[in-house]
Amino acid sequence: MLKRLWLILFVVSVAVPFWPPSSSAQADSCLNSPNEAGCWAGLPVVEYQELLDEMLLYPTPDVRQLPPNENELKRFNFRRLVNPNGTAIYNAPNGAQVGFVAAGFNYVSVTNESAGWVEINANQWVVATDVATVQPSTFSGVFVNPDSPYTMAWVVYPVRPSTYPGGPENPDATRLPKYSRFNIYTTVEIDGWRWYLIGPEMWVKQIYVAKALFIERPEGIKGRWFAVDLYEQVLVAYENDTPVFATLISSGLPDWETNEGTFQTWARIANAPMSGAEGQEDFYSLENVPWTLYFDNDISLHGTYWHDGFGYRHSHGCVNLTISDSYWVFNWSAEGGYDKPMVHVWASGVYR
Repeated sequence: MLKRLWLILFVVSVAVPFWPPSSSAQADSCLNSPNEAGCWAGLPVVEYQELLDEMLLYPTPDVRQLPPNENELKRFNFRRLVNPNGTAIYNAPNGAQVGFVAAGFNYVSVTNESAGWVEINANQWVVATDVATVQPSTFSGVFVNPDSPYTMAWVVYPVRPSTYPGGPENPDATRLPKYSRFNIYTTVEIDGWRWYLIGPEMWVKQIYVAKALFIERPEGIKGRWFAVDLYEQVLVAYENDTPVFATLISSGLPDWETNEGTFQTWARIANAPMSGAEGQEDFYSLENVPWTLYFDNDISLHGTYWHDGFGYRHSHGCVNLTISDSYWVFNWSAEGGYDKPMVHVWASGVYR
C-alpha cells in the first residue's frame, strides 16, 4: 500500500510541475514575455494554472436571460423616413398634401399599406419609397446571481480574443459575437487599458466589452431602484441591496451627456411620441416610444427601436433600453409597489 502511494505521488509530480510562487516582478515580466519560462498566456504559470481550475468550475456566467418580448417587438410596424429632401404627407393615396416633415432622424409607425403608399396615422399617407423598414433589437438583459464569484460582461463589438494581454487578435480563434456573455477571471493593465481574461488563452481589451458592476445602495433609496453606469453603459435593477437584473443601455452622447446623480422618477408613460432639436441638423421625431420613465426633467429611461448599438453612447441624454428590457423595467418597478422608482446615475470610470 505504501509503495502504491509513493507511485501516485510520483506521477502527480511529473504531470504538474512545481513552480515557486509568483512575484510582482515576475508578473510584470510575463507581460513582456508572455509565453517564456515561468509564464503562460501573459501570467505567471502558477497563477494561470489556478485560473484554469476556476474556468472549469465557472465556464459561463451564472445568469438567466430575459426572453425577448415577441409581442412587444411586433406591436408596431416601425419605419424610418428616408427622403433626404423631407417627406410630404397626403390625406389619401394620390390625395391632397396635408403636411410635410423636414429631413431628420424621423421614425413613424405604419398602420396600413396600399399600392405604393403607407398610412402613418389616420388620414396621413406617404409614398412607400419615402420609408425604410426598421427591425428593433432583439437583445435583452439577464437575471443575475449576486453571489457569483466573477464579474459578468457582454461583448459589445465582435472581436477575436488574443492569446495574451496586449497581443494581436488570434486569427485562429472564433470571433466572439456581439452581445455574447462571459466571466472575467482576472484583469491586467497595459498602456492604460484593461485586458480581461475570459477563457483559456482568451484575452479581450476593455473597449470591446461592457461589465455589470454592482454598487452599494445610495442613501435615501429603498425598494426597487435602478443604477445606470455611464462608463460601462449598463443598467442594474436592485431590490433594496440585492441586484436582480442587468442589461446594456445607451446614454447621452458627448454634446448631450446624461447627468450623474440620484433622481426620483416623476412620470411613467406606456407609449408616446418624442421629438427635439427642431430646425437643427440633429432634428428628430420618434413615434410610439414605449415604456418611458422620466427621472431628470425631460430625461428618461425608455424603449428604443431605432438602433442596435447598446453598450455605446447613442442618445440626446436619455437612457435607451431595448423594447424587451424597457417593458420589464417599467412593469417590474410598478409590480413591486414603486410607481416612481429611484434612478441612480453614476460612472465607474472616465469615458474616452
